[in-house]
Amino acid sequence: MKLLSALLWSSLLATMAPSAWAQANTIPSQPHLLVKGQGTRTVMPDRFGLQLNIEETDMDADAARRRVQDNVARVLALFKQNKAVEGSVRADNLRIGPATRYEQNRQVFIGTRVSRQLRASFASVKAMQDVLGALKANENVQVSSMAPTYSGEVALRRELKGEAAARTRESAQGLAKAYGTQVRGLYSISDVAPDFAYGIQAGQWPQSGEDGGSLDRISVTGGYPAKAAPAPAAPESIEAGPITYTENVYAIFLISDGT
Repeated sequence: MKLLSALLWSSLLATMAPSAWAQANTIPSQPHLLVKGQGTRTVMPDRFGLQLNIEETDMDADAARRRVQDNVARVLALFKQNKAVEGSVRADNLRIGPATRYEQNRQVFIGTRVSRQLRASFASVKAMQDVLGALKANENVQVSSMAPTYSGEVALRRELKGEAAARTRESAQGLAKAYGTQVRGLYSISDVAPDFAYGIQAGQWPQSGEDGGSLDRISVTGGYPAKAAPAPAAPESIEAGPITYTENVYAIFLISDGT
């Protein structure tokens, strides 16, 4: 019986031998099956990150520095008061440089710009919202980003890789049986699509219903403004959307015709 090579979609990494990973981006000359396993899980975020940019511009560089440091101290106190997750608070070093603007097609020096970035995560939307409510954001204290995350991401990704790898073996066995062949063993396994003669390049593999897509992505939904305006009279409503984690594994199994 003529031996075959096949592609398969499936959804699901277990621990594999290092030698198999070393061959991840090669295609064997022997008859083989190339299969994809995918593991995916949607979870609700349990960490809510906030990044602030504190900036002042003044002809007196030291005056700008003092105002920045005063705002930094105020924000750090807000983080502590609202129980920022332990170890999540970060304060970048001071950045100092000249500030200019264009007037009548020429650059005009307007003073020294001093800035710092602060970051922290909170265990609830309410805690982050309380910080925003007390922040009194303005042109000198700006919210540059807000992002939900999941604290168990590392363990979850490991689990999803295990599921993905297990499904590659299931898929290969199912295909081999359907075509009257036998799986002889694993040739390679990787979480990167190999570059091979079928026309699929490394890092690309068509998604279901699509011509192509990301192999390893996080989709985040929810209402998160890019930049905060001055605090309104009524508290702003912030809702967290789910996060979807996806892990893909690609495996090549050598096959025989079963005779």
